[in-house]
Amino acid sequence: MAPSTAVVWFRRDLRVADQPTFLAAADAADRALALFVLDPALLTPSGTARANFLFGCLRELDQALGGKLLVVQGDPADVVPRIATAVGAQTVHVAADYGPYGRERDEQVEKALAEDGVELVRTGSPYAVAPGRVEKGTGGPFKVFTPFSRAWADHGWRAPAETDAGTCTWMDPSDSDGGPRAVAIPEDGAVEAELPEAGESAALARWEDFLDEGVEDYGSARDLPAERGTSGMSPYLKYGCVHPRTLLADLAERTGDSVKAFRTEIAWREFYADVLYRRPDSARGNYDTAFDHLPLRTGKAADADFERWCEGRTGFPIVDAGMRQLRGEAWMHNRVRMIVASFLVKDLHIPWWRGARHFMALLVDGDLASNQHGWQWTAGSGTDASPYFRIFNPITQGERFDPDGDYVRRWVPELAHVEGKAVHQPWKLRDGVPEGYPEPMVDHKAERQEALERYEKVKAARS
Repeated sequence: MAPSTAVVWFRRDLRVADQPTFLAAADAADRALALFVLDPALLTPSGTARANFLFGCLRELDQALGGKLLVVQGDPADVVPRIATAVGAQTVHVAADYGPYGRERDEQVEKALAEDGVELVRTGSPYAVAPGRVEKGTGGPFKVFTPFSRAWADHGWRAPAETDAGTCTWMDPSDSDGGPRAVAIPEDGAVEAELPEAGESAALARWEDFLDEGVEDYGSARDLPAERGTSGMSPYLKYGCVHPRTLLADLAERTGDSVKAFRTEIAWREFYADVLYRRPDSARGNYDTAFDHLPLRTGKAADADFERWCEGRTGFPIVDAGMRQLRGEAWMHNRVRMIVASFLVKDLHIPWWRGARHFMALLVDGDLASNQHGWQWTAGSGTDASPYFRIFNPITQGERFDPDGDYVRRWVPELAHVEGKAVHQPWKLRDGVPEGYPEPMVDHKAERQEALERYEKVKAARS
């Protein structure tokens, strides 16, 4: 009698540890086929850095599975059912996807599988608490982070699943006939950024390093871009090289403000996933629709200013350092993300979604929910919105969070010879702005006032 077969379809869970889908597949069948689909709908807009990181994660996963990861290319609604039929699978196992595209894709796949008598089994998700689970006591979603975070912590999460590569008996993909043709994991594309090492092993090593040397100082160091004060886990969480409940479990016995601050950052990630799940339209438009009335700049002059912002040529050193770090590392320090976003939206009066799209094209950790709603927080149009009158001053922000100027000097070589915090106002140097570096492109004080006047339109729309 032929062994029964299940399919494990990997998506944002590229690891072998803490894998509930493995347990479900092992219970359902004698063996499992490991599958990853290169979906053009996701791969095309992902950007080269994120695609390269994905390919590296797939190579490591394939190695962990003994070379038995089947990689195919195409529309999942087409290729997944054909593969399931080819191997005689009765079940296809996934971690549930709560993003706008992922939910629609999975509904299409589920319908196509059902026509052949195959079940799509959802077990777990990329989150400690799945979107939609946490609600107010009276019912309905939270629209403010702080009460959400309390309810999220009270809800709690499961312990990590005890799994490894040996939890399932993996089928050799070459044993099947009639399914879509396997493709090689693509070679890395050309990218100027220096990317973190990809894969589960690198994720766990980075996490252990953070636990040993970084977490105790996280609360104070995480806002200082010149220091290695953040965890560096965001790219690994993006592709599920490690699950957030694994991180939370490792923190469970630790106390202190820094541990609490890091746990809160995980809660922010899950809050934004919940918001996007409930309001998928907020991926492209204002969560607060009153901001649809905010006057914004368009046209050739706005386009030219946007390009200067993208290139890191604004004349404001902390902004330019951040935009150059984005190109140099496919990543940007979170504090600086807020500064550069505020500058684009509130100094240049350019729509937040243009900046969000630029970030998603370059970030190795680009996550739709966190990126779009992080931008809206700064723009004032989202949940927990930074009040419209909170307009980051790029000079004082630089002086406060990069007090010695080390971050700016690293990323803006034109200012490398300027000592101390004077680097944040190079136009005040005795000889003026150094050659090769631009003068400030705007008067921040004047643009702050302009932003406040523009926001009066939003206030009027609410009245």
